[in-house]
Amino acid sequence: MANSITPTAVAISDYAIIVNPRDNVAVVKKETFPGLTALLPNRQPVVIKHAVPPGHRFATRAIPAGDFVCQYNQPIGTSLGIEAGEWITPENMSNDVPVVRDLPADLHTPAPDYLELDEIGTFMGFRRPDGRVGTRNFILIVPTSMCASHEAAQISMMAEFLHYKRAQFPNVDGVVAIPHNKGCGCQDGSNLDIMLRTLSNYADHPNVGAVILMDLGCEKTNLAKVEKYLLKRELSFNKPVAKIGIQEIGGTQAAIEEGLRLVKEMLPLVNENVREEFPVSELVLGVKCGSSDGFSGISANPALGAAADILVRSRGTVLITEIPEFCGAEHVVANRAKDAETGREIYEMIDWYKDYASRFGGVMNNNPSPGNIAGGLLNITIKSLGAMSKSGTTRVEGVTEYAQAPKHRGLNIMQGPGYDQESTPALVAAGATVVVFTTGNGTTIGNAIAPVIKLASNNRIFEKMNRDIDISAGDIIEGTATIDQIGEQVFEHIRLVASGEILAKAEENKHREFQFWAEQTVTL
Repeated sequence: MANSITPTAVAISDYAIIVNPRDNVAVVKKETFPGLTALLPNRQPVVIKHAVPPGHRFATRAIPAGDFVCQYNQPIGTSLGIEAGEWITPENMSNDVPVVRDLPADLHTPAPDYLELDEIGTFMGFRRPDGRVGTRNFILIVPTSMCASHEAAQISMMAEFLHYKRAQFPNVDGVVAIPHNKGCGCQDGSNLDIMLRTLSNYADHPNVGAVILMDLGCEKTNLAKVEKYLLKRELSFNKPVAKIGIQEIGGTQAAIEEGLRLVKEMLPLVNENVREEFPVSELVLGVKCGSSDGFSGISANPALGAAADILVRSRGTVLITEIPEFCGAEHVVANRAKDAETGREIYEMIDWYKDYASRFGGVMNNNPSPGNIAGGLLNITIKSLGAMSKSGTTRVEGVTEYAQAPKHRGLNIMQGPGYDQESTPALVAAGATVVVFTTGNGTTIGNAIAPVIKLASNNRIFEKMNRDIDISAGDIIEGTATIDQIGEQVFEHIRLVASGEILAKAEENKHREFQFWAEQTVTL
C-alpha cells in the first residue's frame, strides 16, 4: 500500500518540529538523510529526499507551484513546485508573500490579564530621585563628541584600576564611559536630536548614579548644548554631575587627571545608594535578537516572549525594536495593537523605515545575514515572523521614536534599525534597565550601563559559548521543556540579574558596547 509504514519509519518529532498544525513544512532539528521516512502527527509517512541541515525546512506534503509555503500558520514564500519531503530552498520557493494591511476600524485588543498585586514578584533595585528604579549603579563618563571620547575611555579604565574596588564600594557597579564617533561635524535636525537625546538619556538613566560630562570645547555638540537638552526634558535631572572641558583645562593629560579626581570624589557619594525591594512592575525590559538561526523563532524568541508576557501582566514595561525585522509580519503585530490608531502608527513607522532605506538603495530582504541564511532564515518574512515572538502575546500599547522613552507601560515598539550596535544601546536610552538578547549562532555584545542577558536558541551553541551565553531555550527543541517553562526560567533569571544577585555573562566579560544610529547611513 502507498501509505504503509516501513519498519524504518520514525516519528517526525525525532528529527523535526512542525511549528503550527496548519503548516506545510517542518523545521529540522537533527540532520536528515535521503530516504528517511518520518511519520507526521496524523501517522501519514513522508519520505525526506535530502540531507536537510538543522534549522532548515522540508515540505510535509506536496506544495503545488503558486501555493504559499507556510510556517507559524503564515505564508513565508510561494512554491515554485515543491514535492513532499523536499528541502525548502531559494531554488524552489520565491520570497513572494501577500501584503496584508487591513485593520478593523473598531480594532480593540483587550488589556492583558494583569496579576493581582500580591502575585507580582519583586527585585532589589536603586530608587532614583525622579521615582524610577535602576538595576545597576554606575558612574558614567559622557563625551559630548568623538573629540572627547579618548579621554572619557581613559578615565573610566584608569579609575576602575586605581580607585574603584568593589569591596570598598559594594553598592557601585563600576566606572564606565560611552565613547563614540559622532558629534561636532553633524547636520542639524534629526541627526543632532538623536545624538543629544541618546547621550542625555544615558546620563539621566536610572542605572547611573553620577555623571561626568566632557567636551573638547569648540565642537558643535558641546557641554552647553547637552546641558540645555537635559534641562528641557520633562524629567528632572537630579544626581551628582561634573563637567570637564579639555581645551579649558589644558589638554588630554589634565582632563584625565581631573576626571580621576572627580571619580574618586564621587565614589563614596554613589555608594550611599543602596538596593531596596521593589515590585517587578518597575522593570523596563528591552528584547533583542542577533545572529539568529532557524531555531530562534521557535525556541528562544517565544520563550523570551513568554517572559515578556509575565512582566507585562505584572504591570511592567517591555520595549522591542529592529523595525526591518517587522517586514512580512507587520500585519501580525499591527493587529495586536490596542486600537486602530496604534495599529496605523505601527504601519507608519514601518513605512517610514522602508522609505528611508530606499533613499540609500536599501532593500529590506537584504536584512538576513549570511549567518542567518546558513541557519535557515532564508528571507526577511521567516526572520520577522520568528523575531516578533520575542514580544510575547499581549497587546501593543504604543510606539516611540529611537532612544525615546515610551509613554505607556506594557509592550511598546521603538523605531530603529536591526543592527545590534545601534539598536541595543537605543533600547537602553529609551529606558530599558535590563535587556535579553536571543541568539542562535552566538553573540557576545553587552552594554555600557545595562545588563544584557544572552538566551541561546539551541543547546549546542549554549554549551560551546557558555562563558558568553547565560541561559538556553534548547530544551524546547529537544522536546524536554515547553515554551512556558523556559519562559518562567528566563523571567526568574531576569529578576536575579536585575537584583544584582548574579551578573550577566556580558558584564563578567566587560562588554560595554555603545553606539547610536546616524541616519546618514542605512543599517538593516
